Amino acid sequence: MQSTLNREKIEQDFIASAKFLKNHSLSNGKLGGVGFCFGGYIINMLAARIPEIMDAGVPFYGTPAAKELRKNINSPLLIQLGELDKRVNATWPEYEQDLKANNVNYVMHMYKNVNHGFHNDSTSRYDQKNADLAWERTIAFFNKHLRS
Repeated sequence: MQSTLNREKIEQDFIASAKFLKNHSLSNGKLGGVGFCFGGYIINMLAARIPEIMDAGVPFYGTPAAKELRKNINSPLLIQLGELDKRVNATWPEYEQDLKANNVNYVMHMYKNVNHGFHNDSTSRYDQKNADLAWERTIAFFNKHLRS
């Protein structure tokens, strides 16, 4: 569905939403995000476009933000990838190189024998064991980086 929408508008909507949530009266002042597939890209993009807003991000099988923006990333990232996802994984070596060059605090987990969408329980690609492990890691990561 998102492919029929204006990408810049989508990104601006997510940026506005992130700013709203960060400043919400119920917020502890820290903002983390998790996204899957296109949402994984959105998390990478937010970390690069609004580094002063994002405090932690967990992109699941998401492509990286534009190369020229990656130097802005300063929030910790927990990157979750499926070993069989050739399209997204092809972007990883260059992304990792940029993260290292900019001293970004990141961890990447490559889940064995799973494909893009391994966390989506409505598809045949779902892998409960790896999805559960990835979610446990996500919650631990957010507890570490988002608690006041």
